[in-house]
Amino acid sequence: MNDPENLVKSNVTPEWLPCETGKHQDHVIAHVMGATALGYFEFDQVAHILLDIGFIWTIFADGEMGLVPQSLAISELEIEADAKAALTRDIQRAHDGQTPTEGSLLIAAPDGCLIEQVRFYSASDRRRISVSGEDSALEVDSSIETGMITIRPVPKVDYVSR
Repeated sequence: MNDPENLVKSNVTPEWLPCETGKHQDHVIAHVMGATALGYFEFDQVAHILLDIGFIWTIFADGEMGLVPQSLAISELEIEADAKAALTRDIQRAHDGQTPTEGSLLIAAPDGCLIEQVRFYSASDRRRISVSGEDSALEVDSSIETGMITIRPVPKVDYVSR
């Protein structure tokens, strides 16, 4: 899936190097291409990206990933029943084109995040998965050593084709 000829700059400094994806990662990435990111959240050192196809793309600190139906992803979270119900409501709101409620675990993805390209980088024990959309992007940064993981939106003006 990594195409060095078509990489997109997304706050990638010289220390970040393109990283090969494995067969399972390639399979998951193939399924998310063309989907739109509606929202995202971080929970228990895992990044979760809500897609408009009824699935949640789960990304772990080491760059491994999975794609599961949103109902299954929510049921597997180790949070209280009330929090699961609130997250389920906010996911439905995202599918309905509404913003999540205040204080929600779910954060609305930037507009125009139709997934067109996914790139995987590494720098020492850190990993970065850059998800480029039509008009915006998301970056998932993580550390294998600490288990830290963050998701942040990146506006189109911050990434330019090489």
